[in-house]
Amino acid sequence: MNERRDGRSPQTTLLLFDIDGTLLLSGGAGKRALNETFEELFGVAGGFDGIPVAGRTDPLLFNDALARHGMTAAADLRARFHDRYCELLAETILSPLPRKGLMPGVRELLDGLDDRAGLRIALLTGNYARAARIKLEYFGLWQHFACGAYGDDAATRDELVPVAMARARGRGIDIRSPTQVVVIGDTPLDIRCARAAGAWSVAVATGPFDEAELRSHGADRVLPDLADTAGCIDVLETLATAACGRS
Repeated sequence: MNERRDGRSPQTTLLLFDIDGTLLLSGGAGKRALNETFEELFGVAGGFDGIPVAGRTDPLLFNDALARHGMTAAADLRARFHDRYCELLAETILSPLPRKGLMPGVRELLDGLDDRAGLRIALLTGNYARAARIKLEYFGLWQHFACGAYGDDAATRDELVPVAMARARGRGIDIRSPTQVVVIGDTPLDIRCARAAGAWSVAVATGPFDEAELRSHGADRVLPDLADTAGCIDVLETLATAACGRS
């Protein structure tokens, strides 16, 4: 890594990727496993039907399902739900589901970022940590990510950037300020969590929101998808350079 003129190494920029709708589509495996788990434990079919999912955390979705059906769950039952859901997800994701696969350009982009000086990639996702690993291991992507912040860490996505920064520091990544962080996601909630922390945001229109809507929520950059590897890396490196000036 090159040194700056003041003799110090250039700072690292942490790239925090969302999973569902940004990197991949599970073909509805997560929703199926959630519903099956809820029916097993609470006797209610379709417990998560109609509950907004995009950009929200797994614990928050579970809370919504409980509230919708007038139920509560103590810590032990919540732990059982988590464990059984992850078991079913690991089975369900193996099925030949429709609309299951990587988003365009994802594998090439992650490969291209792996050895990029000054950039480190990690996760910021509403998935439980175990569920995130199940999905990414299925698609052969898990090894790209140094660490992450997950739905287990906070029910509200806005709280996850500081968690991700702390985890990165624990892995020896020199992240001192949220201005060194870029959140990449497909929903307004990804943009909002970046802004809440003082981080940068790159919104990708591969989920349920188009470019105009993502732009209206204040994303620093908006991309149609991640298919243009060189173009995506250029955007991320431009933000990394801007981060040096902002910090």
